[in-house]
Amino acid sequence: MKLLIASDIHGSAEHCGQLLAAWEREGADRLLLLGDLLYHGPRNHLPGDYDTKRTMEILNSLKDRITAVRGNCDSEVDQMVLSFPLMNTYEVIEADGLLLFATHGHVYSPASPPPFVRFDVMLNGHTHISALKDMGEYYYMNPGSTSIPKGGTQHSYMTLENGLFTLKRLADGADLGSMKAEKKMP
Repeated sequence: MKLLIASDIHGSAEHCGQLLAAWEREGADRLLLLGDLLYHGPRNHLPGDYDTKRTMEILNSLKDRITAVRGNCDSEVDQMVLSFPLMNTYEVIEADGLLLFATHGHVYSPASPPPFVRFDVMLNGHTHISALKDMGEYYYMNPGSTSIPKGGTQHSYMTLENGLFTLKRLADGADLGSMKAEKKMP
């Protein structure tokens, strides 16, 4: 199974459209969205082509293949217009023999890991800065932001296939780095 992992679309129809093109280019089985889908929030600049209704339409077209978690800019009203569940703070997913803890990053992060669950990989967005790190007890992977990258990073997403996490540039799928993850938990 191939996962496409993305975060922090923030209502940019342009970048959501590029994400849909990446989805088609990658031939992924599932799309894992790590929150902040429709709104930009008070601390971010408005992303290019800010159009929450068009972004919603693009995402709803993939509703049967999306797993999503709630970001700090997501709310109950967003759930009313999205055709897939969005309100969970985290999801625990098994993929490629790895246990993935998927969250946005504003509640649980490497600085504040969840005390109640063990996992091999923590996936989160929120910082808008991509990361591929071995933290010792687990791997930390962040796909960065599709629409508002920060810290000198690029518009990006990530794939997971055969235990390999690959960070990719949103516009053309160019490889920006990768890391092979192995089981950390017994």
